[in-house]
Amino acid sequence: MSSKSLNSDQMKRGPARAPARAMLKATGLTDADLDKPLVAIANTWSEVTPCNSHLRALAEKVKEGVRAAGGTPIEFNSIVVSDGISMGTDGMRASLVSREVIADSIELATMGHSFDAVIALAGCDKTIPAAAMALARLNVPGLVFYGGAIAPGRFHDRDVTILDVFEAVGACAAGKMSEAELTELENVACPGAGACGGQFTANTMAVALTMLGISPMGANDVPALGPEKDDQARRCGRLVMDLIERDVRPRSIMTRTAFENAIAAVAATAGSTNAVLHLLAIAREAGVPLAIDEFDAIAARTPTLADLKPGGHYNAVDMHAAGGTRRLARALLDAGLVQDSPTVSLRSLAEEAASADDKPQKVLLPVAQPVKARGGFAILRGSLAPEGCVVKLAGHGRMRFEGPARVFDGEEAAFAAVSRGEIKKGDVIVIRFEGPRGGPGMREMLSVTAALMGAGLGNDVALVTDGRFSGATHGMMVGHVSPEAFNGGPIAKLRDGDTVTLDVEARRLDTVDLSERKPAEPPARHVGGALAKYRALVSSASLGAVTLTTDDK
Repeated sequence: MSSKSLNSDQMKRGPARAPARAMLKATGLTDADLDKPLVAIANTWSEVTPCNSHLRALAEKVKEGVRAAGGTPIEFNSIVVSDGISMGTDGMRASLVSREVIADSIELATMGHSFDAVIALAGCDKTIPAAAMALARLNVPGLVFYGGAIAPGRFHDRDVTILDVFEAVGACAAGKMSEAELTELENVACPGAGACGGQFTANTMAVALTMLGISPMGANDVPALGPEKDDQARRCGRLVMDLIERDVRPRSIMTRTAFENAIAAVAATAGSTNAVLHLLAIAREAGVPLAIDEFDAIAARTPTLADLKPGGHYNAVDMHAAGGTRRLARALLDAGLVQDSPTVSLRSLAEEAASADDKPQKVLLPVAQPVKARGGFAILRGSLAPEGCVVKLAGHGRMRFEGPARVFDGEEAAFAAVSRGEIKKGDVIVIRFEGPRGGPGMREMLSVTAALMGAGLGNDVALVTDGRFSGATHGMMVGHVSPEAFNGGPIAKLRDGDTVTLDVEARRLDTVDLSERKPAEPPARHVGGALAKYRALVSSASLGAVTLTTDDK
């Protein structure tokens, strides 16, 4: 490494810093260690979820890479809230809130100890955007390394994911599957470490961060227990030392072009609608102006190329075997759908894509023969969502839906109605008071959407909510309706039987004239602690559901 001054020098150099050095030496560091750049290994390891359970061991391989390249790695940990485990419970309210807490904790621990760089290890859904948000705030050299996808389970001679278990709950309730079969599926669906295997939120954001340039090309694609994962971990450790040497910082990589590339990748893989929230949030931290309607323009011109679950046939492990994000990037670059931009590998996106595999495969289709002519989501506005909402287009071909509203003030009431067989073909299920403030925490509705699929209604009803959808959701689903019900948005004025019209071609979500109605009162929910802080500070979903200070407002 060069002899230029380091950020950590303020903490470790000179007689006045003897107390700090004494405490650092108590952890096992030596004077030789302290003479080197100090690299934060910001981990989100946890025993609570398979998405992150292997990150403790993976961090050791990252450290090996840092040490080999002349740095001193120092690990600390943050939290994780598992969406899959908390889904359908009050605990799900903590999920999106945890994104802010994780970003805050990485920022504070890195800033508080004057680290020279950060490698953030991520796994479950919110840890990935949170890591990128923290790096954008800190703007010290760094990168995000995703722990990788879980291998598929095997059930009755077919590959299965956690989504199959959620949908089996609905099938069981509808009498289409026995409880014994449900238990058999439950026991095999998740065979080991790694994040949920389809193009759900974790894998969507892993691809997005690679296209954004803040994760090294190829590193995120390798499955959690893939034989190359340790080598990619060491590579990340070495790369961050190059970033320090060349003073390459996140904001020089996460440019406007890079965000457009990331959005195109989400559209092309029919990825999770949560990516809209997360990319808006990361862009804000990076100081890049980005509006929700710009997502629609990019998705409209980007075909769906990846035949991935939940709407398609294959898993993230299959996409890796087919050539992964590198192959996707080359297809999009060749078609002029994305533009070249820098990456943390110190090679440009085009340079990385040039070595993409050409072997025959079925997961990534050519631009001339796509899965669908447009990307996997659209942004709608209209009398029911004047500030915007997101409709998922994966797994179905419908572009218009009209039907009577079935209004529920919360997810539990809607799930109970589905379980009792009270939802009929043609209904528009409306779940409100689940937005960022109303929840609070903007819960995902996977329990309801999966139950609808399991009951055989997934293609015959629509669902509209101011909450979110899991990346595993498919069907005619509209989320992030803004303004949310808690803020008095039009969705708070809907009543059972009101006609709701969803028109993707016109980019509209409309209903009857509500001008003479008063909004319904929010359900009584005691909110304290972290959720109360979040409710006080969180913005609209149309802005990314980020927490805002008084100055921001």
